[in-house]
Amino acid sequence: MAFGPVSSAGEKFERLTAIMARLRSPEGCPWDREQTFASIKPYLLEETYEVLDAIDAGDWPELCEELGDLLLEVVFFAQMAREAGHFDVAESLDAINEKLVRRHPHVFADGDAATPEQVKVRWDEIKA
Repeated sequence: MAFGPVSSAGEKFERLTAIMARLRSPEGCPWDREQTFASIKPYLLEETYEVLDAIDAGDWPELCEELGDLLLEVVFFAQMAREAGHFDVAESLDAINEKLVRRHPHVFADGDAATPEQVKVRWDEIKA
């Protein structure tokens, strides 16, 4: 995959996963290659706090950047899981897409929820 400019969100996501795979490859970055699930956990927490700080500050350009950093951590974990044969990021995307559709029957099926409160009750029922 080329690492030049791309236009769609899907292409950009694929580029990110390709960059991470290359960083973790034998020809990649020594630091990235030596990371483990445990060693990356603090970075996930740090990026989460930075996202929250940007939201609290109403700093939208900063939030944009911090969400990218948080997404990097997700892709990093998924790449390590792929390498270990557990799952790949596509399976994580399938899981969240299926969950969102399943938990929103008022949007994607015959369910009925006209208020945020009704949506929350229905979400909790489906989750249980």
